[in-house]
Amino acid sequence: MMVLVALASIATRLDWFGLGGPESQALRNAVPVPGGADLGAPIEIGGPFQLTDAEGRTVTDRDFLGKWMLVYFGYTNCPDTCPTALNDIANALDMLGPKAADMAPLFITIDPARDTPAIIGAYTAKFDKRITGLTGTPTELAHVEKEYRVYASSTPQEIHGRAVLDHSSVMVIMNPQGKFAGALNGDSSPEIIAAKLRALDH
Repeated sequence: MMVLVALASIATRLDWFGLGGPESQALRNAVPVPGGADLGAPIEIGGPFQLTDAEGRTVTDRDFLGKWMLVYFGYTNCPDTCPTALNDIANALDMLGPKAADMAPLFITIDPARDTPAIIGAYTAKFDKRITGLTGTPTELAHVEKEYRVYASSTPQEIHGRAVLDHSSVMVIMNPQGKFAGALNGDSSPEIIAAKLRALDH
């Protein structure tokens, strides 16, 4: 269960990164730091990962160095939040025009049992071929979820006959050097996403 004080601490520490206002809300669903951790220290968000793309190729965080990564975690059977977020990201990329070439939007599944490379590739392509879908083993995905401080349930709930997984809805921005640069709520509009990405220091 989430520890409220830890969640508040995460939101507070976003101000350490220069985030404020609505952006400080973006990681309120993040995984709380372990008990006994120094709640006054900055949280490290992001880190090395090894996953699999739609073609079955091994992909690591280093493949995206030089680009601004916009990372969103979800799954292809998600009923609402994931398709909405991906559609908003796709629209934001269109609004960016040539600057979209500087971005590397990633959709990382939290549902490896169902989201094979082919399935996640076909899913992201429906929104925008510039969005890279990534999957992996349960161990690999648990590692990257922990590194990016997102919450993802591994136990589906049956809702209206559909197996639904609870998860954070947050867009994490990593700079071209692979360092945390900001975050947006998963329900941010295309206009907000585009404005945030346009304002990044290139």
